[in-house]
Amino acid sequence: MDVINALGRRKKAIARIYLQEGKGEFTINNRDWKEYFPTSILQYVIQQPFMLTNTESKYDLKVNLDGGGITGQAEALRLAISRALLKIDPEYRPVLKANGLLKRDPRMVERKKPGQKKARKKFQFSKR
Repeated sequence: MDVINALGRRKKAIARIYLQEGKGEFTINNRDWKEYFPTSILQYVIQQPFMLTNTESKYDLKVNLDGGGITGQAEALRLAISRALLKIDPEYRPVLKANGLLKRDPRMVERKKPGQKKARKKFQFSKR
């Protein structure tokens, strides 16, 4: 099996992954994944596609993460892993789709408008 690459995005975060058969070793930006994502919730988010398809510790993963915050990066990585697993075996599609792992979350930060304090918040109005 060759190296399979995939891309995942969430907010401003971009995850580029390279997936190949192995023992289940993850490296994210040349660091161990448990060191990069220290909380158990984020570790669960990353493991989700592997757990749903019963492919834990079957593939080695090399990840380049860029931009965004830690949660956006974790969710971008989850999308990239799901897309890579689909390239390996299209049979995984119904399971991944039913759990919402193939949809790119389109929500982005709303821009700040001129004449306002923030995107929606206005300056205090004074009638007199």
